Amino acid sequence: MINSFEPIIDKDCKILILGTMPGIQSIEKQEYYGNKRNSFWKIVFFLFDQDISSNYQYKKEFLLQHKIALWDVIKSCDREGSSDSAIKNPTPNELNKILEKYPNIKAIYFNGGQAEKFFNRLIAKTISNRSIEFHRLPSTSPANTVKFEQKFEHWKLILNDLI
Repeated sequence: MINSFEPIIDKDCKILILGTMPGIQSIEKQEYYGNKRNSFWKIVFFLFDQDISSNYQYKKEFLLQHKIALWDVIKSCDREGSSDSAIKNPTPNELNKILEKYPNIKAIYFNGGQAEKFFNRLIAKTISNRSIEFHRLPSTSPANTVKFEQKFEHWKLILNDLI
């Protein structure tokens, strides 16, 4: 059984990015998107025309400074390796409680189709009636072979909800 991390979030966050479940390298490092080949952090820093930092604490502060929260759809599961397709026995995070506690969240962005799929299967029906927008973005995982520039173009959508 593996477990996800606590959310990176504060009262000022306007958007929430949901992944599926941290991969092996992330779990070993105890960092969201800890695989150096994952383009998540590069994309986030490039959205604000900044150079990427290797300091994890600074990365978390950078997200919050830009009103971006980060969490996973799945709280715990069984999985061999890092592939989302290998997830078994998933237990969802209690997203509804987070949305109640942080009412400024107005949009949720899924980091890839698997995050959206697990959300729809495990969580969607538990979300209270709130006018939250949902958007699927291309996965930042190295398993997604779409070129960085194409991923980045899609991820720019986030900026619309931060204005």
